[in-house]
Amino acid sequence: MYGLLVLLGVIILVFFLFQGFGDATTLVAGQTSDSATQANIRKELHLDEPILKQFVYYLNDVSPVSVHSREEITNNKLKGIFIGGDKKFGFKIPYLRKSYQSKRDVWSMLMQALPGTLILAIAAMFVATLIGIPLGVLAAVKQNTGWDTSAIFSSILGISAPSFFMGIVIAYVFGFVLSDWTGLNITGNWTTIDEITGEKTLALKNLILPAITLGIRPMAIITQLTRSAMLDVLNQDYIRTAYAKGLSSMQVVWKHALRNALNPVITAITGWFAELLAGAFFVEYIFGWQGIGKVTVDALEKQDFPVVMGAILISATFFILMNILADILYGWVDPRVRVK
Repeated sequence: MYGLLVLLGVIILVFFLFQGFGDATTLVAGQTSDSATQANIRKELHLDEPILKQFVYYLNDVSPVSVHSREEITNNKLKGIFIGGDKKFGFKIPYLRKSYQSKRDVWSMLMQALPGTLILAIAAMFVATLIGIPLGVLAAVKQNTGWDTSAIFSSILGISAPSFFMGIVIAYVFGFVLSDWTGLNITGNWTTIDEITGEKTLALKNLILPAITLGIRPMAIITQLTRSAMLDVLNQDYIRTAYAKGLSSMQVVWKHALRNALNPVITAITGWFAELLAGAFFVEYIFGWQGIGKVTVDALEKQDFPVVMGAILISATFFILMNILADILYGWVDPRVRVK
């Protein structure tokens, strides 16, 4: 319920920010359109209605539970289960309306781009987790040594470096200056199209540079959180008891201490994964990676607001779902926080 309230707040903000204070007629019809065409478009988009009524129409469109006329279902090609007469009640895929520029369904456009963003975010978080957790554990176990100092210094650098800046530097150094040695391109999508046959093939090497760029900041956060949590856990009585029972340092650190130190790390991983989906916008744009981020930036340049609004709603939904997942993972990792 809390997640639904957050999503409702996002919908209100998005609507009044992009549609509530402007007239999209000229964006849809063009500057040279005649008054009759503009009037038809205003009627079709409900722009001739009071602003609160426009919002109700928009809320009805984006909601999976809604009421639509037979004509709206046919014209907008709504997909779902509908029952009733002229006015039908139904459960449907959210209707994010149509692009001003391409006239394509926004949901279809974003769903086509979503796999690229998911692949990039998962790869970035995999890199961040694979390096960040062991580095944080090492820093905690080797506290006040060179390993600890190096880990802290590296994490501070990672937190301080904006993704768009690091993207430009990494793309230039490894995709241009050292491209003969790395074999990597400065830009590229996760699929390539053969110029002769037109066949699509995977090009996952293009994932390396944007995934590293996007994973630097969460890796730094995970390193610091893991180190702090491990330092707290390693001073607990049960850790001393485990050593007294003759368990090896490897068993104590990785089996007992790390598991009880993972709650804040899980928060970081789940939270950052959702943020990576939204924060990949400029990284995708820099590396030419086809995902929701690049589609959204292109839409902003063209003032294609339905695409931007849809992308924001999808990103917000992922934030909410990842927070729910974090709560579930807490109970799995630490039985003390399970709901009875």
